[in-house]
Amino acid sequence: MNVSRMPRIALFAVIAVAASAPARAQDVTYNAMPGTNFSAFKTYKWVEITGGVKLDQILTAQIQQAIDTELATKGLKRSTEDSADLYVGYQAAVSEERQWNAYGGGGFRMGGMGTATSSTIQIGTLGLDIYDQAGKQLVWRGSATKTLDAGAKPDKRQSNIDKAVKKLLKNYPPPAK
Repeated sequence: MNVSRMPRIALFAVIAVAASAPARAQDVTYNAMPGTNFSAFKTYKWVEITGGVKLDQILTAQIQQAIDTELATKGLKRSTEDSADLYVGYQAAVSEERQWNAYGGGGFRMGGMGTATSSTIQIGTLGLDIYDQAGKQLVWRGSATKTLDAGAKPDKRQSNIDKAVKKLLKNYPPPAK
């Protein structure tokens, strides 16, 4: 192999890897109501957010289990009572994104062969809303994209959900200022 072509091939490999990496990483955002005393909240109740996408029972159970597990680590206890401190609900959305995968061989000066393929991937977003039941207001909202993949195998889907919820609720309660 010609040594002078090595940097170009290495650069091409780095660009190909960098271009494909963002398509798989989960993106998390959150926001919280300023001045909220999150330490006062001890219990929560699941509520349905009207108008949201309805998921099948299995996926609903997987999402709720992951959220229940993480909220328990935050010191919150699930309740079925209307008097729970917090109401927790989630929404889900699935959209499509075009992903390009490029690879090739040979040198750029030599007119080497290369191939690019495209595929459509499903981008599933999980939105989590937490309401102060007594104050009747939204106190925390977060979302994790690239979380729900209807085409994934069950164990991979659960792993993605668990990872996304853990990453999402890392920011609950928000840091005190």
